[in-house]
Amino acid sequence: MEEIKRGGLEDISKDFVPEEFQQIEQDYPSRSGRAYRSLNSGQIEVLVKNNNKAESWDRIRVNEPFDPRLVRNCEFQGAVSIGGLSPGFLSYHDLRLPVGLDNCTICSSHIGNNVVLRNVHYMSHYIIGDEVILFNIDEMITTNHAKFGNGIIKEGEGEDLRIWLEVGNENGGRSILPFAGMLPADAWLWSQFRDDRDLLERFKEMTDHQFDNRRGSYGRIGDRTVIKHSRIIKDVLVGSHCYIKGVNKLKNLTIQSSPEEPCQVGEGVELVNGIVGYGNRIFYGVKAVRFLTGRNVQLKYGARLINSFLGANSTVSCCEILNNLIFPFHEQHHNNSFLIATTLLGQSNIAAGVTIGSNHNSRAADGEIIAGRGFWPGLNSSLKHNSRFASFTLLAQGQYPWEMDIPLPFSLVSMSPDNSTIRILPGYWFKYNLYALERNSRKFAKRDRRKVKEQNIEFDYLAPDTAEELLAGLELLYRGIRQALGREIEPEELEAESGLEGKIEVLMEGMVHKRRVIIKKPVQGYLLYRMMLEFYGARELKKAVERNLKEDAKGDTAGAVRQQYRPPRRDWNNIGGQVIAEEELAGILTGVKKKLINSWPELHSAYLKAWKEYP
Repeated sequence: MEEIKRGGLEDISKDFVPEEFQQIEQDYPSRSGRAYRSLNSGQIEVLVKNNNKAESWDRIRVNEPFDPRLVRNCEFQGAVSIGGLSPGFLSYHDLRLPVGLDNCTICSSHIGNNVVLRNVHYMSHYIIGDEVILFNIDEMITTNHAKFGNGIIKEGEGEDLRIWLEVGNENGGRSILPFAGMLPADAWLWSQFRDDRDLLERFKEMTDHQFDNRRGSYGRIGDRTVIKHSRIIKDVLVGSHCYIKGVNKLKNLTIQSSPEEPCQVGEGVELVNGIVGYGNRIFYGVKAVRFLTGRNVQLKYGARLINSFLGANSTVSCCEILNNLIFPFHEQHHNNSFLIATTLLGQSNIAAGVTIGSNHNSRAADGEIIAGRGFWPGLNSSLKHNSRFASFTLLAQGQYPWEMDIPLPFSLVSMSPDNSTIRILPGYWFKYNLYALERNSRKFAKRDRRKVKEQNIEFDYLAPDTAEELLAGLELLYRGIRQALGREIEPEELEAESGLEGKIEVLMEGMVHKRRVIIKKPVQGYLLYRMMLEFYGARELKKAVERNLKEDAKGDTAGAVRQQYRPPRRDWNNIGGQVIAEEELAGILTGVKKKLINSWPELHSAYLKAWKEYP
């Protein structure tokens, strides 16, 4: 704990940045393009009469029109600039307050036009936008080394002061540096390619180069933002049109907000060391530490988010999330707990009572769970690390205290009544709930409320990533059926073999540690996989023909040639919800290492280019 220091009153606003460090130029009034001027004697007289005082009235500058009668019971320290103040009021919901400054202590800050600052007990080194309401705030401070949630260090600081997000692994083996504008794809690449030291170092360099390492950045509150009935706000950047009420503590944050995607932070919330995405809604006792959220995320009802990246369009309430990398469209409601050390590739739903990663089921400290798109553990399920699941795996209610590797997509996994055998029903979704898959593809597109699509997301349950899983599943089931029959059988014969299903039992080795695994209805699963692949192939061929016809109509012969047949790509990656061919991704990463791609915005442009080629 630091000791209380004493100094002379004449030095109260000095030494914001120590002399030995560079300082960012903070002559905001001149850089703002507005015509600020010093106070005249008549205005100073009115200010003093209204019980205002200043360390030096010569350091107060104002913009026209400035009505000094609208400033009452305030104390000013250091250089303070005040925008135009005209009689009137600002309203938000049912709150109406007259324009002006009342009962505030303001140190070295710059205040925009026609604001309401009332009962701001101490505000230091902040830039306040136009038509902002700050009402009943205990403390607003920016330190000289503020980083606003970004994983950088300022001049003179050591590496031990960096904020790392320990996603995917509790022991920090997949740590990443957060920054405003980070995409799930960035986090995935940084966390997955841990053996490529050159790539990791380049990511770190790109993050450092994106921000100024000089000291002295001021905090900012964007235009038309409302903050009321809040306690501690320290080292925070807040975008425009944000609504913050009743928070306990906001520290070392960037809260991204805009007129199109306003952000809301509500009662009892404590956020520390993080980046809040555009359009977020965070309410009712949420605690988040070392975190990053994408666009249109909802956190509510006491949710805890720690050392995690939560992708866009996700909702989490009543539960705890530790050390995770979660792609867009994640749903986690009710009371489930300990979602620890996972990488979930999106469109997932964690049911009530699920326990993933509790120490009570013998989880090793370095254990991880990796699940493809559409992962859905059923009510009260319990999973053990290390485990891996193919896309659209549905787990029936049960305790699964063994390491599992389930490569068959669209399957139902369940436990036998005597808990001795894991049963897998491949193609469950196709046979019994195809409607839900079709509905989800449309639902995700409809619920994507991002106004800016900084990364494109594959919503379709049938896409190159899942199609390749289906092809691999076909081969696996075919081998299992032949082994169970004890003879060769052609794939075309399976459809004609009536009654074959009840005569064979396909056992699989290696899917579950030290446990027997039975594939239920393997022939049905094989035929369902094949049927959906034929449907997928026909659909994509139809799209390709339609594209060619459009390009022919435009006279784009180059486009038509480009759509000709190419050998299939067998390896695809889901990077933050976007599906990309492995060789294309390898080219992008090579570009990063060879310094052909030198910034995160350039890398994001490469993602967009890959998406345009994706069809």
